[in-house]
Amino acid sequence: MTTASPKAVPGPGIQRQAGHSPGRRDPGDVVRIGARSGIADDLYHFLLQARWSRVMLLVAGTYLGINLVFAALYLAGGDCVTGATPGSLPDAFFFSVQTFSTIGYGVMAPKGAYASAVVTLEAFVGLVTVAMATGLMFAKFSRPTARVLFSERMVVAPRDGKPTLMLRMANERGNDIIEAAFRVTVLKAEVSSEGEKMRRMHDIPLVRGDTPLFTLTFQAMHPIDEKSPLHGVTPAALRDGEMRFIVTVTGLDATFATTIHARHVYNAEDIVWDARFADVLSNGADGGLVLDLTKFHDVVPL
Repeated sequence: MTTASPKAVPGPGIQRQAGHSPGRRDPGDVVRIGARSGIADDLYHFLLQARWSRVMLLVAGTYLGINLVFAALYLAGGDCVTGATPGSLPDAFFFSVQTFSTIGYGVMAPKGAYASAVVTLEAFVGLVTVAMATGLMFAKFSRPTARVLFSERMVVAPRDGKPTLMLRMANERGNDIIEAAFRVTVLKAEVSSEGEKMRRMHDIPLVRGDTPLFTLTFQAMHPIDEKSPLHGVTPAALRDGEMRFIVTVTGLDATFATTIHARHVYNAEDIVWDARFADVLSNGADGGLVLDLTKFHDVVPL
């Protein structure tokens, strides 16, 4: 269990995404046996979720592979391309590129029925492939995403005379997220009356779980009272219960006029006791608000 230190704990200022840190932080990071996990089973979803670099490499590899296949077909036809050297792979490849992209410089042209049939097939393949690649790029580029920054730690500190679990979030993009809703759920291991071990989810009621406009920061607070699922919980009990806290944010992006969402997962060791978050909002010289995200992850002991 993380405890408060005598000094403020600095954070790197970069959001630590759930599931990308050492160890299994995210409930979704499990090994699924028997499930269909091949990329071909859900290629479109995989490409939308994949990094841009991977998608571009896959598109480039597909483009080169298709042209190599058709270059081999042209070579198999012998002297079937006017202006190309018979048996030359570079000439056949670049003729395929011109045909696939409908460039047609006029230097090379199909000769005979065989080459014309291959050109017809490649023109069709090129039409379909370019349309699919264009649709994928547009869908991936236009897909709205939320740049919500979650504090790396949660803190427990007295608030209005009650121990309160707190975490904070910030809208890194600074645009308007309208009718933002925040939800915190704890996942804990329990034993039923029959002795069966199971993992159960319990909602964590917040003092306020929504805001009409999420532009700067939001601090979610949960009083740990008699009605709280965390009532009487100690740091040791958090560890022994293998508790994880799942935080979700949903709202309407005013720029795209569509619903966006974000989530983060905290482990028991991510909770700091008897500490508060460092202040990140201040007044600028011109009287406006200043949001200092370099201190966003810092916690200060009480």
